[in-house]
Amino acid sequence: MPRFLTLADVAEALQISAAAAYALVRSGELPAIQVGGRGQWRVEESKFQEYIDAGYASTAEKVVQGKFTDQKN
Repeated sequence: MPRFLTLADVAEALQISAAAAYALVRSGELPAIQVGGRGQWRVEESKFQEYIDAGYASTAEKVVQGKFTDQKN
């Protein structure tokens, strides 16, 4: 995997829209940098992995706290 990912790469990996990937970056939830004259966003692979790891940790904590319930009737 390359050191830096485009927002399209992030969106594809997470199976979300490009707009959702952009929102993650703009909110600061997913650290990124702007590069080039057009200010295109790039996400460092290590920061992307940290974001994923944090998501797993957050989900695990919610499970332990019983914040997830079966939505099926």
